Amino acid sequence: MALSIASTAVSNLPPRSLTQEICGVLSQQNLKAKLLALKSGKVGATKGGVSSICEPLPPDRPLWFPGSSPPEWLDGSLPGDFGFDPLGLGSDSELLRWFAQAELMHCRWAMLGVAGIIIPEWLESLGFIEDFSWYDAGSKEYFADGTTLFIVQMALMGWAEGRRWADFINPGCVDISPKLPNKTNPKPDVGYPGGLWFDPMMWGRGSPEPVMVLRTKEIKNGRLAMLAFVGFCFQAIYTGQGPIENLMAHIADPGHNNVFSVST
Repeated sequence: MALSIASTAVSNLPPRSLTQEICGVLSQQNLKAKLLALKSGKVGATKGGVSSICEPLPPDRPLWFPGSSPPEWLDGSLPGDFGFDPLGLGSDSELLRWFAQAELMHCRWAMLGVAGIIIPEWLESLGFIEDFSWYDAGSKEYFADGTTLFIVQMALMGWAEGRRWADFINPGCVDISPKLPNKTNPKPDVGYPGGLWFDPMMWGRGSPEPVMVLRTKEIKNGRLAMLAFVGFCFQAIYTGQGPIENLMAHIADPGHNNVFSVST
């Protein structure tokens, strides 16, 4: 009886009124669902820190283990997302947002560090510099004593990290791009400052899909750099040589200069 009365009432509504009624009900339901999800913490974990500039990866994206099912909080909206989180560390949305930024910074520092190890060693092999050794560079004499250099470095790094933290809390609050009358500044995007000083060619503000490709490449190169730096450390400990020296020795005699020869 109730169903017949309800169906009669709905059928008597004009088409426009019926559409408005349905949309109103759906929008209210969606709003209630979103509020409940936010309250319970079950909202998609990546949504809070995902850039609107990137195009999310498709559901059939490559995974770290073919055939596996990625966790629900890794939905392809973060660069370098291959569904790897066996310990569930990113199930909390705020933690995942912080982890993504922390990995991005570690990747960039690792790439700079690896370049700072390889390039001077290569220049030394060409005769441009002398007596280079990255693993004991801290014991060398420079233009100032070690304590002064440490204090200056801590002050400068503290200022930079403080501004980065402020931008993480309130995106766009530390933007230093000049405000020009006929130019629209890029939308704040945590971890990717862009603008005139950091992206003058606007490579990182193109269409969403190429931007996601570029950011994924950056993460993949950064992860490789972190592994490379760990390898450099072990090489320095076991052989006392730099990466290029070890590479040349391996190429000259791969059968005796390899990972298995460290114990000999």
